[in-house]
Formats: sequence, structure tokens, C-alpha cells
Amino acid sequence: MSDMSNTPPQDELLVERKLVAVLAADVEGYSRMMHEDETSTLATLSANREICDNLVGQYNGRVSGSAGDSFVAEFSSVTDAVHCAVAIQQGIHQANKARPASKRMLFRIGVNFGDVMIKEGDLYGDDVNVAARLEGIAEAGGICVTRAVRDQLRDRVEFEFDDLGEQQVKNIERPVRIFRVLFDLNGATTHEAAQAPNGSQGRALDPLAVSIEVTFWNSVKDSNDTAMFEAYLNKYPDGEFKALAKLWLLRLRVERGRQSN
Repeated sequence: MSDMSNTPPQDELLVERKLVAVLAADVEGYSRMMHEDETSTLATLSANREICDNLVGQYNGRVSGSAGDSFVAEFSSVTDAVHCAVAIQQGIHQANKARPASKRMLFRIGVNFGDVMIKEGDLYGDDVNVAARLEGIAEAGGICVTRAVRDQLRDRVEFEFDDLGEQQVKNIERPVRIFRVLFDLNGATTHEAAQAPNGSQGRALDPLAVSIEVTFWNSVKDSNDTAMFEAYLNKYPDGEFKALAKLWLLRLRVERGRQSN
């Protein structure tokens, strides 16, 4: 009979450890925006998440978890992680230009590099928590990284780093040396070339075209006429408000079906 006394518990066998760059992002003022206009906020979040998800894939990363307005992604390359973070901020900045000031959505991003645990695709460990704390420190539209990230990238990227010094962050015993990434929000962004999840080419965010689409949607969203939502979907089959248009169209059809019965 074999000795099972030294066999790790089954849960431990399912846990993988590896060194990765962790990108954590969330939306500044999301609760306030949802309180003011749930429908529009959800549509804007969906459009921004499409930008983020496409870019994570383009930079060889993987979204490992998301909840509401936040998400976490892992990268085998620190360079890819920070380039992705910059491209996300630039892409969202471009998208915001076509939106009214009250509808603009800004992300905060933190990037850390370290040893994490992976179980069923989700990331765990102090180094994941540090990335999440960094995005809380980052300004809206900005990026903060740890010294481990800065040291990996020094003299290898075009970005500069502003040393914010050592800071104590919540639930992390050791102080964390934090750097703010300095980059041009209006610089060239590669998000337009990101591959969409279905393998098709991502839409280029032409500000005028997006503005026209938003105006069209605003004329449709409060309608009780299914033809209006069908017209939007025909004109913008991959539009920013596609998911909401399909949802409202389904609701109207269900309500009409009940009335006819």
C-alpha cells in the first residue's frame, strides 16, 4: 500500500504558480454614473470593454476575471502589459472625444509583476492585490506601476516614469514603490488594428462617425417602436449600442405578444 501522507490535497494540485505581469483596471466614478443614467453608462462600459478586451488579446494577454466596471488581465511580458495599458488609455481617450462630457468614462490602471497563483483561470496572491491597489492610486485616465515593472522596462520603452516614492497600500504589509507612467494620451494608438473576438477587424473609432451614431441612438433609445431599433441595428450591426438595442427590441416584442393575447 502506498503512503498517502505526503500527497498534497486535491485543491493544491489544481493551483499553478507562475511569474506574470498583472494589469488591473476599473472605472473612475462608475457608481455615480450608474446612478445618473444606467442605460447610457452600461452602453459606454460595453463599448470601452470591447476596446480593452481587443487590446489585451492583441498584446498577447488574457482577461482572467471581471466584475462590474473592473477587470484583471495577465501577460507573460511586462513590456506587453504596459504597452497594452497605454493603448487602452489612448483608445478610450479617442472614444471619449465623440461623447458629451457627462458621458465620458475614464479608467484607472495598475500594473504589477510577480509570482501569482492561478486556479481555474483566476489569479490570486499578494501581487494581484498590489496591482488592484495601484489602480486605486492612479489618476483617472492614468497608469501606475511598481518598481518591479519599472526596472524591467527601463531604457526599453519610450515612456518615462515619475517616482511617487514608497507608499503603504491597504492589506499589504510592505511599502510599495510606485511610479506613474508618463505618456501622450493623444499619441498614436494601435487599438484600431486590434482583432475583434470573432476574428474580424476592430472598428476604427472615427470621432465624427461615433458622434453621428450616438445622435442616432439618442433618437431611438426612448422609443416604443420596434422599427426604430431595427433601423439602428440595420445601420450599425456592430454599433456601440448593439446589445442594448437587441435587448429593448426583445422587450418590445414580448410586450406586444402579451397584448395580442
